[in-house]
Amino acid sequence: MFLNHFEYFAPKTREETLELVRRMGNKAKILAGGTDLLVLMKTKAINPECLIDINNVEEFKSIYCEQGKGAVIGTNTKLAEIQFSEAIKTKYPALAYAAGEVGSSQVRHMASLGGNSCNASPAAETPTPLMAMGAKVVLSSLVGDRELPLEEFILGIRQTDLVKGEMLTKFILPEPAEKSACRYVYMGRRDAMEIDCVNMAVNIELADDGETIKNIRLVMGSVYPRPLVSKEVPVLLTGQKLSDELSEKAALAAQSEARPIDDIRASAEYRREIVKVLARRLLKETYTAAKGV
Repeated sequence: MFLNHFEYFAPKTREETLELVRRMGNKAKILAGGTDLLVLMKTKAINPECLIDINNVEEFKSIYCEQGKGAVIGTNTKLAEIQFSEAIKTKYPALAYAAGEVGSSQVRHMASLGGNSCNASPAAETPTPLMAMGAKVVLSSLVGDRELPLEEFILGIRQTDLVKGEMLTKFILPEPAEKSACRYVYMGRRDAMEIDCVNMAVNIELADDGETIKNIRLVMGSVYPRPLVSKEVPVLLTGQKLSDELSEKAALAAQSEARPIDDIRASAEYRREIVKVLARRLLKETYTAAKGV
């Protein structure tokens, strides 16, 4: 398989990049890691007239963590950097774990955090914990920046809220609450070089008593055209102390919300069963972690 002819640009600054994005519009694609983009081009699924390579723009490859102020991660930060970042592992272990489960070591050293969201695959790993933590994305153009929650950015399969002249430049992660924890889990046919048949993240914040659930988010991947933020689980568990009975009810609620499909990785029936199993397990694990036990 060969690539079709295309123009290639390698800007060195944010401003130069945004000017190219404005000028080329929908004819261009951003090249960060290329682990998905180049495959799509080789299979003729897409045929951009030009590529804008952002690997020379240092501003897009950064992790800023400050105590009490959350974190800001550049769009072209490689997944391996996130996987091994001590700051991310300490403050956002679910994200570090999810990043470390993508593809192989070679893929993780090329693939970017921004690409994992902009590709808008229902089975993408990192959007799930990012949404559970309430992450926002910054979409930049020559006109200015706009912020929106990640769950509003990913609209469906290969569909995002980017408009002409915009690109995703960074992620903003809120500071974790004092009595909180976020955990991630996935299920696939094997541990490496596999696309998940289901993945899930849970974020729990406890009240001052250290037992009552104050806030909770459960997000599922690979069971809907985009990562699915549960509406039913918070209704069931907010204001409650987690028990085996409540865990089972919440797991069944998550299962009822999932809308998986049959494909080569798993049947819809199997995925629905796995959602229930993972939700029950992950709710208990995250609740225990939030309690500090």
